[in-house]
Amino acid sequence: MAVSPPVCDFDWKAPDFRLPATDGQTYGLADLAGSKGTLIMFICNHCPYVLAVLDRIIRDARDLHRLGVGVAAICSNDAASYPDDRFDMMRRMAEEKGFPFPYLHDESQEVARAWGAEWTPDFFGFNAEGGLQYRGRLDASRKEAAPADARRDLYEAMRQVAETGRGPAGQIPSMGCSIKWKAA
Repeated sequence: MAVSPPVCDFDWKAPDFRLPATDGQTYGLADLAGSKGTLIMFICNHCPYVLAVLDRIIRDARDLHRLGVGVAAICSNDAASYPDDRFDMMRRMAEEKGFPFPYLHDESQEVARAWGAEWTPDFFGFNAEGGLQYRGRLDASRKEAAPADARRDLYEAMRQVAETGRGPAGQIPSMGCSIKWKAA
């Protein structure tokens, strides 16, 4: 089921975390921060919305890194119910696709809950001071990739954040699949 998130709560400060990543390291939010900002993405291995834009996510992560923006992705899905989102499968995808960012596993789902993440992909873009500045879409893609020349909303917003410390006032929400929560 496709869901669409609320738009940016400017200057919101994200709760910290310590999560294992597919590269064998454990990361906290400060470990991921770039000198000009930080982008944390909630993604997963099986969501058709993520899969439609995964190459664009990788491209934008590389380009943002060059601007001084730290990038990481978190998978918070219930891997027992969605085996494609198991940690070993996350590791395989990160290796096969050559992720230029850490891919973290939120097995307890505590980070997704604390952040208010509810879908994949969900983008949280912060300035150098750790204030939220972007909570919009990657681009006009949905379950299918938008045309190759589609405006790069996420990249352009985070470039603005890197240059000015502020995100755009107008943001179009991301759209994707709901995070697959564990049974209560």
